[in-house]
Amino acid sequence: MVTSQIPTVVLANPSVVADQKRLINCEAVDVNQLMPLKYHWAWEHYLNGCANHWMPTEVPMAADIALWKGDRLTPDERLVILRNLGFFATAESLVANNITLALFRFVTNAECRQYLLRQAFEEAIHTHTFHYVVESLGLDEGEVFGMYREIPAIAAKDEFEMRLTAEMLHPDFTTATTAGAQRFLENLIGYYVVMEGIFFYAGFAMMLSFHRQNRMTGIGEQFQYILRDETVHLNFGVDLINGIKAEQPELWTPAFRDRVVAMIREAVELEIAYARDCLPHGVLGLNADLFRAYVEYVADRRLERIGLPRQYGSRNPFPWMSETIDLGKEKNFFESRVTEYRRGSSLTWD
Repeated sequence: MVTSQIPTVVLANPSVVADQKRLINCEAVDVNQLMPLKYHWAWEHYLNGCANHWMPTEVPMAADIALWKGDRLTPDERLVILRNLGFFATAESLVANNITLALFRFVTNAECRQYLLRQAFEEAIHTHTFHYVVESLGLDEGEVFGMYREIPAIAAKDEFEMRLTAEMLHPDFTTATTAGAQRFLENLIGYYVVMEGIFFYAGFAMMLSFHRQNRMTGIGEQFQYILRDETVHLNFGVDLINGIKAEQPELWTPAFRDRVVAMIREAVELEIAYARDCLPHGVLGLNADLFRAYVEYVADRRLERIGLPRQYGSRNPFPWMSETIDLGKEKNFFESRVTEYRRGSSLTWD
């Protein structure tokens, strides 16, 4: 007679499991084992992302359409709007691609992966936003979504980011070596600190300047939503970078720190060139010199958050942006949202 034997399941001590979970290069705990949580900050960022959920189509665009089709915007003001739509339309896709094709492959911590899934969805919403704006204003879709190839100042920023992803897409890439783990850290810094923490903020300031003057209010509201999402993205990225540094301090060598500082300084110059392209003559009380100071100020803050020295010492020429970023001081972002949602019971199926 053949008897079947039920395998014995040995439950690991939860505290031991939590202690063994690592952000990258974890071999002791299954990547799918979410509980018990080790990095509570990752789960908090995930919950914050869920609480921030929004959709662009909930924002009315009638006032923006009327203003765009009228004659109250100068050619320079239209250029600012178009350049920023062109940059963000592709930049959000680059971030999403980096998350799904590169980061998710090498992050071995389940709660961080949970957040990355949420962030990838938010990047899709942001791309959806720019499609919605372009469609609402009746803009040339090919022109706006093709600026990453046609406008040198935008192309240079995108190429800067794509270089960081390219090596990680190679099938032989690994974070098991010191060089590979450092390259992974460079990618994280390039996307979270540079792309979402520096490159995006000049565009936010430009577009929210219109909103402060009660113009292009629909686009401005959507940029506020995006800024709120990006604040969480930046905070998660900084925590992830600092967490890897704590787990593998041997990666954070003086030579590597110098390399990171040089990378961020290069990014600052790219962003200043972009600001000059957007503002050749200045509008809305903004000009390229003010944006140099602003980008340098923002870069110093980002450097400090990952334990690197400030490089510029510039002051913030746009103090109102700090108030916008401090979302607790802002209006209820959902006060104008559509509240009549389609419910499951009202759906029809073919």
